[in-house]
Amino acid sequence: MSAIKIVASETAETIMFGPVAVRILEDGSNTDNRLSLILSTLPPHTKPLPPHVHHVHDETFYVTQGTVRFGTSGEEHDVRAGSYVVAPVGTPHTFSNPFEEPAEFVTTFTPGFYVNFFRDMAKAVASGKAPSDEEIMKVIEHYATEPA
Repeated sequence: MSAIKIVASETAETIMFGPVAVRILEDGSNTDNRLSLILSTLPPHTKPLPPHVHHVHDETFYVTQGTVRFGTSGEEHDVRAGSYVVAPVGTPHTFSNPFEEPAEFVTTFTPGFYVNFFRDMAKAVASGKAPSDEEIMKVIEHYATEPA
């Protein structure tokens, strides 16, 4: 029988992209890569991630603080704390925080291998700086994902 795993947010592996913090709470190593999970903190006025489509994995978002703007196929939705967003395989999407307050959300990836995108991004950009859209798209293509 396996033991449960407990990861405190403050001790989780944290990757900084400029002012955006990504905490890896489950990298798939405890779930045989069936699921990974991160906690992201977006400061106010965070620009949108380039719109993209995942071809292999589902992505879900649970907003825990503030409001996050999610975009899909020309529509925008302002999602407040306590709300849940699902981006199934093949769904174009993006997110940002154009608001005055910080926002935080939990993201799941199934299968879980996609969490390594964040580690690869950290290697691709200099010491925590915010990556350009071009840098993001160059790395994201390795994870069965393309621009929308």
